[in-house]
Amino acid sequence: MTTGIVVVVLIVVVAGLIFMAANKRATARRNELENAKADARRWVERLGGQVMNLTGTDEASKQALADASERYTAAGSQMDQVQTAEQAKLVTKTALEGLYYVRAAREAMGLDPGPALPEDREQIDAGRVTDDRRVNVEGHEYAASSRPGNGTPYYYPGGRVAGRPVPQGWYSEPWWKPALIAGAWGVGTFLLFDAMFSGMAGIPDAAAWESGYDAGQAEAMADTGGGDAGGDAGGDMGGGDGGGWGDFGGGDFGDF
Repeated sequence: MTTGIVVVVLIVVVAGLIFMAANKRATARRNELENAKADARRWVERLGGQVMNLTGTDEASKQALADASERYTAAGSQMDQVQTAEQAKLVTKTALEGLYYVRAAREAMGLDPGPALPEDREQIDAGRVTDDRRVNVEGHEYAASSRPGNGTPYYYPGGRVAGRPVPQGWYSEPWWKPALIAGAWGVGTFLLFDAMFSGMAGIPDAAAWESGYDAGQAEAMADTGGGDAGGDAGGDMGGGDGGGWGDFGGGDFGDF
């Protein structure tokens, strides 16, 4: 009888410990989610305030603010769908991308750009335009500059698009957008990247650009010990490639 009582007591104790551990993990997840949501809301509200109170004065600032407004709309839609801390962090990245567009618009208008914003690794690795370039690729002229101008009214904050880096800078046209929409680069884009950025300090060469996706996947595999390649989704923003800081295909998270 005594042995039976001891066994029952042990079972009760073990069950209690399991329950307490599970409850502790659930509480930690809830706290992480709430903290991530609060952080996301802060950035979304900051972006909203900027978008609502600024009006572009030239083509470059108007275009940058239009892009910022698009990110604000996307971030708001995503915020309504947040169920995990990871999703909340992606909302933050969308809002931050929008704030980079706001900074670009303010600079284009000669205003104080405001406090510095966090940079993510992909943005840093992509580099930034440091020289004025004008190139002709397959009969089409493209330009890039570190500054906004009549010939370079399209800003990009830097990052990865469809697995490959796009440097931060101002461009004559958003040559990366087809890859955002299709999720893959066109055949001629390699030639464009090579012509536009060859020899520019801090920007990957064309060979590195062309193998960018494979390199990113290999790195993700190494970081996760050979795990699921989907582990790179966090870095590429959900397959993302949504323009580095994230474009979520119309404002949805998709499948997580």
